[in-house]
Amino acid sequence: MTPVQCRMARAALDWGVLDLAREAGVSTQTIVRLERGEALKQPTLDRICEAFEAAGVEFIAENGGGLGVRIAKRS
Repeated sequence: MTPVQCRMARAALDWGVLDLAREAGVSTQTIVRLERGEALKQPTLDRICEAFEAAGVEFIAENGGGLGVRIAKRS
């Protein structure tokens, strides 16, 4: 997950920094650091990704069309 993908995912879910921090169990400053492009420890980044994925976000890898996110279809 890149800083841009993090911001895109928050926007897709209509989450603020506080919402994401609460869902991931990290501090708001950690989210700010991530979105600024600062390196985070892998377990912290994993927690943030897991919070997004639990909310239905799918991360789209660079595939010629650019990085992105989408909300998964609910079955």
